[in-house]
Amino acid sequence: MPENPASPPAHTPAPTPAHAPTLTPATHHLSPSPAGRTHLVEQGRGPLVLLVHGFPESWYSWRHQLPALAAAGYRAVAVDVRGYGRSSKPAAVDAYRMFDLVADNVAVVEALGERSAVVVGHDWGATIAATSALTRPDVFRAVGLLGVPYSPPGGPRPSEVFARMGGDEEFYVSYFQQAGRAEAEIEPDVRGWLGGFYAALSAGTMPAPGAPDPHFVGRGGTLRERFPVGPLPAWLGEGDLDFLAGEFERTGVAGALNRYRNMDRDWADLADYAGAPIRQPSLFIGGGLDASLAWLADAVTAYPETLPGLHGSHILDGCGHFVQQERPAETNRILIDWLAALPS
Repeated sequence: MPENPASPPAHTPAPTPAHAPTLTPATHHLSPSPAGRTHLVEQGRGPLVLLVHGFPESWYSWRHQLPALAAAGYRAVAVDVRGYGRSSKPAAVDAYRMFDLVADNVAVVEALGERSAVVVGHDWGATIAATSALTRPDVFRAVGLLGVPYSPPGGPRPSEVFARMGGDEEFYVSYFQQAGRAEAEIEPDVRGWLGGFYAALSAGTMPAPGAPDPHFVGRGGTLRERFPVGPLPAWLGEGDLDFLAGEFERTGVAGALNRYRNMDRDWADLADYAGAPIRQPSLFIGGGLDASLAWLADAVTAYPETLPGLHGSHILDGCGHFVQQERPAETNRILIDWLAALPS
């Protein structure tokens, strides 16, 4: 059913090609899902492209892609992942397992009256998109990954891997594990925390080489202690931050953080897929300054085996973690060229 949420900041839409029909505005809907409902934002007509955001974001992360994809002849749909925005927020921590999020994606495709979709994700959304393609190739015919490379399930238990990272310091994923701990840091000042987090991972505002790493927490400290103090990154206006902060001030951050608290459960759930490649057509776009590329460099090297259908791996020089927001025009061009080359 249609919904009328609080309006996000206005943005100038991407230019519409002369041969394309006039774009209709993006519309908000609530779609049935296994958790209750999924909030989605839809624009355009044509083959379905499902856009899945990461942490700590929302459908709004795709505000530059929705009009561009629509103008190129696609039905672009950006969701609020379970626990975010206006989507349902189950109370149980284990309701945020990867299989649950895949089921939500499948439910959106079905509710839209479609039989298949291309799925594109950023950050956690990239892992959700990859797992959707891996486990439901009957629904997801191609997959685009932004920021986080594909690494097949398997290997050591994730909590053990993260516990070994950082030496005397604590890796942020481990820091997020205990319910209530990160919430106590974030929720007293959601807007300030988000602004610092986005700045810490973005080109132009991230800490200089040699500065304390904002992905780690000193013993007894907080993540925010290492966030830069100063202007917002160039891609993030005050109105953008107001909108994102308002979403988390309303929902809290527990639902978003619960994704991290299911990594060991996912590891067990996906045991049958250990080492499995994704064979559908795929795409990767990463930021050259994104720490994820350094941590997962071996995953990128392994793409010939793990992503045999890879159509392109693009590293954007001078770009941080938030690739589709930091470099929207370049990201849009790469996505649209890739989509146009997919088999129909």
